[in-house]
Amino acid sequence: MGIPNPNKIFPNKNIKTIINVKPTIKNKNIIVGDFTYFADTDFEKHVTHHYDFIGDKLIIGKFCQIAAGVNFVMNGANHQMNAVTTFPFYIFEGWKQKAPALSKLPLKGDTIIGNDVWIGQNVTILPGVHIGDGAIIGLNSVVGSDVKPYTIVAGNPAKVIRKRFDNELIKLLLKL
Repeated sequence: MGIPNPNKIFPNKNIKTIINVKPTIKNKNIIVGDFTYFADTDFEKHVTHHYDFIGDKLIIGKFCQIAAGVNFVMNGANHQMNAVTTFPFYIFEGWKQKAPALSKLPLKGDTIIGNDVWIGQNVTILPGVHIGDGAIIGLNSVVGSDVKPYTIVAGNPAKVIRKRFDNELIKLLLKL
């Protein structure tokens, strides 16, 4: 038996609802590692408010398990709050308002998911969140803050449940 092909869209020919994400990506600002799978068939549809003019990236490591219904909300969902209105006139045709400088917008940076992260069903990950290697995100959670490696979080907002391993083993795993 050979090594599985990370560029094969369906890693199991008998299951057409699980895909390897990497070979399906068209957006240059979404970077996904080998063997990360999604329990649905259109990953990019679940990356919302991801506008080219902002330039933020969604970066996901290798061997991640992403359940059905997971959504990644990107920086385009954030509205300017230091102006008279939060309405983004500048993104719609027919209005003469100039777009503010990106430095005036509440941008949170790139969203980064480490390697071997398990994201449960119907999770929402907010802009700019960093989730460390080996973390587990419980189903229906809303993740608005960074998650340390090998930590289990759940809830809305997601809160730490416990570490998966002691600090010594976590250090060793991160070295590997």
